[in-house]
Amino acid sequence: MNRSPDEVKTVPLTPDVYAYLVAQAEPRTAVQQRLAERTRGLGAAAVMQVPHEQAVFLTLLARITAARRIIEVGTFTGSSTLALATGLAPGGRVLTCDVSKEWTDIAQEAWREAGVAERIELRLAPALDTLRSLPPDPVTDLVFLDADKTGYRAYWEELVPRVRPGGLLLADNTLYGGAAADPGAEGNALAVREFNAHVRADGRVESVLLPVADGLTLARKR
Repeated sequence: MNRSPDEVKTVPLTPDVYAYLVAQAEPRTAVQQRLAERTRGLGAAAVMQVPHEQAVFLTLLARITAARRIIEVGTFTGSSTLALATGLAPGGRVLTCDVSKEWTDIAQEAWREAGVAERIELRLAPALDTLRSLPPDPVTDLVFLDADKTGYRAYWEELVPRVRPGGLLLADNTLYGGAAADPGAEGNALAVREFNAHVRADGRVESVLLPVADGLTLARKR
């Protein structure tokens, strides 16, 4: 049978296939399990928590890059922060930005329970203010962007100069439920679509959009 080299090869994720996929990742720790359950108790907001396989991927990327300096924009209840802090090189730090004390109080409790709280600096303030207050030196090893979609491009412009050559930038939700692929996208989907175009046109990085969860852009600083 002749098959086109452009044929879609991504496997549709039925519930059974997805359960199998998750089972191939490192299992949740007891702390991660309790954090996931507590986050689910928040109701509709719980959709903002990164799925487990994505958290495992973040830990692996932090370890692969031997990251010592990580910036995260968008903490929520701290699952992704916990994953990043777990993968840090000895002496490393995660700076994470959010504006919700309610949600980050849950996060800090989990970080303490996991024994990584001393590796994490939480700043409760508008993320742009926090990023603009940082030294301009390109010393950051890894960035994870998972916050308000209309702010993505502004965050990106503050973050790219602060990432070292060879460092990584990740942006979450870059498929936005598939709506970012629609030329008629509006609202958050349009903001994500425009952000994706901006990243592809950015000569400072090389990038790929991966079909992980709701879409995960992975970029390397040239």
